[in-house]
Amino acid sequence: MRADRLMAILLLLQQREQVTAADVARELEISERTARRDLDALGMAGVPVYSLQGRGGGWRLVGGARTDLSGLTAPEARALFLVAGPASAATPTVKAALRKLVRALPKPFRAQAEAAASSLVRDDRGWGSSRVGQRPPRFLDELQDAVIQGVQVRLGYVDSRGAETERTVHPLGIVAKGPSWYLVCGTEAGRRTFRVDRVSSAEPTGEPVHRPDGFDLAASWREIADEVDRRRTPMEAQAVCAPHWIGNLRIAFGGRLEVGGAAADGRIEVVIRGHDEDMLAGELAGLIAWVEVTGPPGVRHRLAALGEALVERYRRPVFECDRY
Repeated sequence: MRADRLMAILLLLQQREQVTAADVARELEISERTARRDLDALGMAGVPVYSLQGRGGGWRLVGGARTDLSGLTAPEARALFLVAGPASAATPTVKAALRKLVRALPKPFRAQAEAAASSLVRDDRGWGSSRVGQRPPRFLDELQDAVIQGVQVRLGYVDSRGAETERTVHPLGIVAKGPSWYLVCGTEAGRRTFRVDRVSSAEPTGEPVHRPDGFDLAASWREIADEVDRRRTPMEAQAVCAPHWIGNLRIAFGGRLEVGGAAADGRIEVVIRGHDEDMLAGELAGLIAWVEVTGPPGVRHRLAALGEALVERYRRPVFECDRY
């Protein structure tokens, strides 16, 4: 079930004493079969909704259709925000409804619900290969609860070399990047990021988290991800590109492209990062119609060598290449 439909159905249940599958189908412009499946799935997800059978039947919220959502427990309120919060693929309209829902929650629930809504950032650009169907890591729920509740955690961690350490951390947020999950937290050594699937233990201490003033999880993660990308692609090539090709370069290189100002001839100066000179030359060789590489000399020399090899290979008659 899509998160935006979940939110829309919940709002309908708040506004009306009871809804039927036909009501939901008409409001959301979906089939009655889909509406019925979504209403059932809403209850299975933990939202306190129940159905009445027979003539005059339909679906209701436990406790009635009250705008304060007093039928929701604190964990259910948090779960709703995690499913349909800012990190989801919900539409702007749904996110606006989410803000209204925050104001409708009972006061004791608001702080944790707002914390849940901002505790997760989703970054769909994966590092490495995608692992389809991968299960969430073991301690993901415990760490997210620590972020929401604002408590420190005694964290056991196994690094990439297999060495296990233990430390007390201040959980600040969870990031889903591609198929992997990361914990962003404060430590005695400063802000650090840990892969959740390498966490070997997570024990809340009960002590409050020291959250930096103005901390923004999304902005912090962008800085972390950019730094990791720079370490993975330390080589930089400078080039100039016709303005109308910049969009193509963004598609080709994504975050590895930095766009500068205009050169004297009107072309746009760009910087493209890669792992090494050979990798960059190989990627840039097919873009001769888009860009002119101006440096470094090593990348230009490799491009020239590739060009000579291509000319040598393809100026031969076809029959001479049959053996390949």
